[in-house]
Amino acid sequence: MGDNMNYYNEIKEELINNEITKRVKDYSKNKSDLETYYKVGKLLSEAGKHYGEGIIREYSIKLTNELGKGYTQSRLRYFRRFYFVFSKCPTLSDKLTYSHYCEIIWFDKVKINYYIEVSISQNLSVRELRSKIKNKEYERLDENTKNKLIKKENTNVSDFIKNPILIKNNNYEMVSEKILQKLILEDISSFLKELGEGFTYIDNEYKIKMGTIYNYIDLLLYNIKYKCYVVIELKVTELRKEHIGQIETYMNYIDKNVKTLNEDKTIGIVIVKKDNKYIMEYSSDKRILSREFVLV
Repeated sequence: MGDNMNYYNEIKEELINNEITKRVKDYSKNKSDLETYYKVGKLLSEAGKHYGEGIIREYSIKLTNELGKGYTQSRLRYFRRFYFVFSKCPTLSDKLTYSHYCEIIWFDKVKINYYIEVSISQNLSVRELRSKIKNKEYERLDENTKNKLIKKENTNVSDFIKNPILIKNNNYEMVSEKILQKLILEDISSFLKELGEGFTYIDNEYKIKMGTIYNYIDLLLYNIKYKCYVVIELKVTELRKEHIGQIETYMNYIDKNVKTLNEDKTIGIVIVKKDNKYIMEYSSDKRILSREFVLV
C-alpha cells in the first residue's frame, strides 16, 4: 500500500503546485497545465501497471475528498490518455490549451497532428476546433493527402480542398448557380476555410475579355501560401465535359493576362452537385479539380 500512496502523493503534489503556479504566474498557466497533466498522466499509467484499473477510482475518490470537485474518474483517464498519446507523438505545443487536446486525443496519430496544425495555423478556439471535427473535415480530405501526411511529404494547394465542400443554405428550396454563389458570398470566410489554408477572395463575376466577347468567372481567388490564382466555377448539375473546357479556358486567360512570372500556374475548381469521376479521370489538365457541394 506504501507504493500505492507514493504515486498518489506525487499526483496530489503536482496538481496542487499547478494551481499555485496558475495563480502566481497567469501568463504561463497553459504551459503549466500541459506539463502537470502530462506528468499526472504518466504517474497514473505507472500506478495502473502496478495496481490495476481500479486505482483510477481509488485516486478519484481521494483527490475529490482532499482537493474538491473536478477529479472524476473520467478526467483522470483523460490525463492518462494525454500522456499515452504525447509520449509517442512529440507534437505538444503550448499554443494550444489542454482543452484543445482533449478534443482530439482519442484519434489516430495522423488525424491528431492534422487538427493540431490546423488549430495553430488558424488560431482556432476550442469551439471552432469542435466544429471542424463535427463537420468531419479530416475525413473529407483526399486519401492521397492523408498518405502525404503519414509520409510527411510536401503538400500543394489542392491537397486540403475538402470533398464534399459544405455550404450553408439559408432556407432556399431551389438552388440555382446564382443562389449558390450568393450563399458562398454570404459566408465567404467559411467557404475559404473549406478550401484550405491561405485562400483569399478577389472578386465574383470577374470580367475577362476574350476576343470581342466578355466572359465572367464565377469566383476568382488567390492563395497567398502557394502564390497562385484560383478560378472557381459553380454548377448545380453533375460535372460535364464542357465544364472542363470552360474552366480550362479561364485558367489559361488568367495565366496569360494576370499571373506574374514569380507566381505559380492557376488552378481551377469546378464545384458540382455530384462528382463525376469518369470525366475527371480523363481530364488532360491535372490543375482542374472537381468537388461536390453539400448544403447544410
